[in-house]
Amino acid sequence: MSNAAIALNRFGLGARPEMAAPADPQGWLLGQFDQFDPRPAVLSGLPGGAAMTLQYRQNLAALRRVGIGGLPRQPGDPEPLKGPEAEAEANRYQQERRQAFRQAYGAQVQARLAMAISGPAPFAERLVHFWANHFAISTDKLATATMGGPLEFEAIRPGITGRFGSLLLAVVRHPGMMFYLDQAQSIGPGSLLAQAARRRNAPRQPGLNENLAREILELHTLGAGHYTQADVGGLARALTGWSIGGFVRRPLGVPAPDGEFVFQPNWHEPGSVTVAGKTYAQGGAAQAEAILNDLATHPRTAQRLAEKLARHLVADVPPPALVARMAQAYLASGGDLMALYRAVVNAPEAWAQPLAKFKTPWDWTVSVARALPKTNMPDLRLVLMLAELGQPVWRPGSPAGWPDDTARWAAPDALMRRVEVAGRLAGLAGGGDPRGLAAKLLPGTLSAATSAAIARAESPAEGTALLLVCPEFLRR
Repeated sequence: MSNAAIALNRFGLGARPEMAAPADPQGWLLGQFDQFDPRPAVLSGLPGGAAMTLQYRQNLAALRRVGIGGLPRQPGDPEPLKGPEAEAEANRYQQERRQAFRQAYGAQVQARLAMAISGPAPFAERLVHFWANHFAISTDKLATATMGGPLEFEAIRPGITGRFGSLLLAVVRHPGMMFYLDQAQSIGPGSLLAQAARRRNAPRQPGLNENLAREILELHTLGAGHYTQADVGGLARALTGWSIGGFVRRPLGVPAPDGEFVFQPNWHEPGSVTVAGKTYAQGGAAQAEAILNDLATHPRTAQRLAEKLARHLVADVPPPALVARMAQAYLASGGDLMALYRAVVNAPEAWAQPLAKFKTPWDWTVSVARALPKTNMPDLRLVLMLAELGQPVWRPGSPAGWPDDTARWAAPDALMRRVEVAGRLAGLAGGGDPRGLAAKLLPGTLSAATSAAIARAESPAEGTALLLVCPEFLRR
């Protein structure tokens, strides 16, 4: 298998028929960052995190009004509806909410697909998808139903070429992550607000939430087995007061624009904390910032990020020597992500195992759409197909994200679904010579057996469908 094919299909998102194979594969990959646009025109008309925060607040108010979810009334709420009127309003609201979600989610996924299919920097786009999965949220929760796109577009895309510490901070402060892991109302038990609530004997006492702190340590930085419950508690206390504007009302907190990060000093737990063996003095919002910066450049974080990226780009079980070199480059640069990318792109191991990675449904669908431009993709058909194939965008079901190994995606029933989808897509692609298409998409990769099978196909559509599910196309 040629290095050009590996660059196009493993590091990139799949070849396009009109693309020439890169003469300098490593240079082609690294040169893409000069062409990468963090905020392309396709995103300009999409509502961002601020609009989605306002929508979430309106959803909560509507739920309180119709009595869904047992949410307590807040100051300024209208009188709740009762009886048949409440039931009718609840049904109408649920239908409108589902329609609004489908429209917003569909537009976000189509924008993501458009950038992946037609963008000038497929390697950079792959890294956007990688980091979005590393910092996964799931849109099957009311608070984040339309936050998958804004988190990726606003926090992740602009940060993939900087330092990991900056990317981590941007993600943690985004309303998508705050709402998903219940951070926006985490209040220290010794904070001024909590003390005032105890004096009033308030029926609902403010509480500390450890969800975000735990996932930062386990999933985003150090990894399982390399932190303690005491570390979780320390980071959670340092994060108290980190919230989102537009989510709470005065006088409970400092006002801020919808969807923007705001530090609420009266919610913050006073005192020093210890995380990963280091003690951090009280410093308001700066206390948690210092912890995140140190976690970003911790040797365990370097090892975890290097291993995870090598698993994604090279093999399900990445070579330990490669992982060690990547981690060393990352640490030597102070957590610079470009140093991490250069280390893996320039590593001999990255080019030595042809077809080592099995494509996820997302990878496969994008590579199909890039291969068959006459299908006029992207549109809602691809959005629905991704759900049919078992990987709906931004819906992994947990903050751990989607698995990145062959065992998860190569089961017989999953392969049968791909065969069915390939037949439908090949029919949309129209005529053409599938043998010529195969040579363009898989330079130096196509086996004699696959080439013969495509040649024996009874029609161009059947030959194209065989190409899309052949072993060489299913792997990268």
